[in-house]
Amino acid sequence: MVRLHGKAAVQQEDESDLTIDTGEHRSAERFSEGAFASEFFSMTRALLTSPERSQFLLLGFALVAVIGATAFGQIKLNAWNSPFYDALARKDLHEFLYQLWRFALIAGGLLVLNVAQIWLNQMTKLKLRARLTGGLIGLWLQPTRAFRIANAGDIGVNPDQRIHEDARHLTELTTDLGIGLLQASLLLACFIGVLWSLSAGVALSLFGEKLSIPGYMVWAALIYAGAASWMSWRVGRPLISVNAERYAREADLRFALVRASERNDAIAFYRGEDDEKLRLTRELKPVLSIMRRYASGVTRLTWVTAGYGWFTIVAPIIVAAPGFFSGDLSLGGLMMVVGAFNQVQQALRWFVDNFSVIADWRATMIRVSSFRRALIDIDKIEGAAPRIDRRVGSADALRFDDLVIVSSSTVTRLSERHVEIGPGERVLVVAPPGVARRQFLSAAAGLWPCGSGRIVLPADASMMFMSSRPYLPPGTLRQAMAYPGAPADFPEQAFEAALDRLGLGHLKPRLDQIRRWERDLSGDEQQGVHFARLLVHQPRWIFVNEALDSLDEATSAAAFDVFAHELAGATLVNLGRPDDRGGFFTRMLHLVEEPHGLRAPRSRAADRREAAEAQASTKAGLIG
Repeated sequence: MVRLHGKAAVQQEDESDLTIDTGEHRSAERFSEGAFASEFFSMTRALLTSPERSQFLLLGFALVAVIGATAFGQIKLNAWNSPFYDALARKDLHEFLYQLWRFALIAGGLLVLNVAQIWLNQMTKLKLRARLTGGLIGLWLQPTRAFRIANAGDIGVNPDQRIHEDARHLTELTTDLGIGLLQASLLLACFIGVLWSLSAGVALSLFGEKLSIPGYMVWAALIYAGAASWMSWRVGRPLISVNAERYAREADLRFALVRASERNDAIAFYRGEDDEKLRLTRELKPVLSIMRRYASGVTRLTWVTAGYGWFTIVAPIIVAAPGFFSGDLSLGGLMMVVGAFNQVQQALRWFVDNFSVIADWRATMIRVSSFRRALIDIDKIEGAAPRIDRRVGSADALRFDDLVIVSSSTVTRLSERHVEIGPGERVLVVAPPGVARRQFLSAAAGLWPCGSGRIVLPADASMMFMSSRPYLPPGTLRQAMAYPGAPADFPEQAFEAALDRLGLGHLKPRLDQIRRWERDLSGDEQQGVHFARLLVHQPRWIFVNEALDSLDEATSAAAFDVFAHELAGATLVNLGRPDDRGGFFTRMLHLVEEPHGLRAPRSRAADRREAAEAQASTKAGLIG
């Protein structure tokens, strides 16, 4: 249930075939470099303008301080190489022991700094996760937005994957890459000067002449790391698109598994295990296919990164060897040059070592940022189709004028061009087989805006929309009956009285138990609680989508009796079968399909979902 104007509320949990897709969002994840940069800076701005801005800045300053202190400690450790190895070369035991003591002090300080950096790393991940996931949940659960984004095409498929797994992965990758880049940059800034000065002791010998190149070791490190980075970029670039597709296919498989797990009882009753196995195998094949492509890409990239890593062991020694063999460098001096070279090239090879991780980060950023952008721009997504004029009127009446509802597969309209429904009326809306009744409910609730005509809602009215499938959120049964309000908003005796009225008195002792009620209660009990919620809320305008048709005989009799007595003053608009209760409904409206009407744009996601549901329906029909 989602609150509408004032006290109005909507309950809408049916899977809908209302789907609209625009060319913009069919390619939402094929970002150009400029579009990616724009989205990256947009998310960064949102982070820096958030209420947690001061916390992020404090963490950033602390990380800079700790990493800067670590870089200073590593400079001291690199300088320690020269006297230590020279003491070994001289076999000077006293100096050797003194240098070991110095090493213990330097290493101890670096240990403390490393632990502090790890703690700051984890706290940054925690704060980023709280902000990003919380922000996405807030955007997603704006009134009617979750329903609308689910029907906005491919961008709305598996939002749980994007909000949970993709957001978690993005925060972890962003933190690790960001801290790694900061550390590499500080190390480069600190050691490039050290290596430049040490290069003075390394001279090349050509034809008996010594050739001294200023910053010789620095230029060697830059050329070496630059070549490796260029090769890594060339070889690893395809991993970006492969990773994006891999996450999408993994999400599809996860959704199929969750669906099979939640409906295991129905599958078992129909003996549909073989059919479900085939369905899940079909979902698994694209995952395995993209994993093969990913494995091939990573293997090709490993030839570059691993080869670079192994050669790095001897590269600085080879480059500095002329100075050592000419006698310009002692063994300690050589090891000091090698250490500085390794620090510089380690900073420069950050891109090489992390290219596959960067590709993963970029793909994840695209999935999260495109979903966030779609949530923000949902009205633009729906702008491709004409819109129903839905407004609140000044009179205490509900009015429909020339109502036409457009989806990607059907165009539905009310056969009565002008309809006005007053307080206390009981109206039955019927439709021939094949006409999607829930389109009418979604349009009246404001969930689906595509179409034409006008819906005028009564002024200052409380509304409740009930779908055919009851929604009972996790928590206590009392909370489920008060949803979307709080139990404190209603008289305490209202809950027990409502259960008694619907023949559910045996549930009264369980009112304050915390359960997953959609699993603990039978279908008839869930429907009964569904209608007991009406008695608790006492809405003045009630829309029911086939829920009355699915009740057992006893609950149905109790529900109709409630409408005749406790809710006699409420207006009831019921979408269901023709009236067989002897004139209970005072009016009848008709939904009809326009076979030649203009459809809304079609999404590939809707095609896949419809094909799967059609196959499942065929299987059920054959078994039934």
